[in-house]
Amino acid sequence: MKGFVQDIESLAVNNDKFRQVLYTAKNSQLVLMSLKPEEDIGAEIHKVDQFFRVEEGSGVAVLNGVRTPIQAGFAVLVPAGVTHNIINTGTVALKLYTLYAPPNHRDGVIHETRADAEGDKEHFDGKTTE
Repeated sequence: MKGFVQDIESLAVNNDKFRQVLYTAKNSQLVLMSLKPEEDIGAEIHKVDQFFRVEEGSGVAVLNGVRTPIQAGFAVLVPAGVTHNIINTGTVALKLYTLYAPPNHRDGVIHETRADAEGDKEHFDGKTTE
């Protein structure tokens, strides 16, 4: 099968890993994330566009220093070159998924924790899911 067709809300809500790449196409990539209370993704800048969708929890999206409260149902679109961070300000895990266009991570990579992600300097290597 070409493509990805699954219940993304359930996958996101049930995910307990900091980062898990679900599907990588030639021009985009689908990734689950789960941030513990007071955890953040870390301020970063990408050369790719990135979209976040919050499925559970609450937090703050920071884009070029502008802080905006977010919660379940919110979407955040980060254009390439924008300094950004997502911070969990709630008392439960912040469950979300993100789309990179084009891909940013190695297909299938799983980082159990933020420390694992920071210790792995992996990047998209051109290999797709299919």
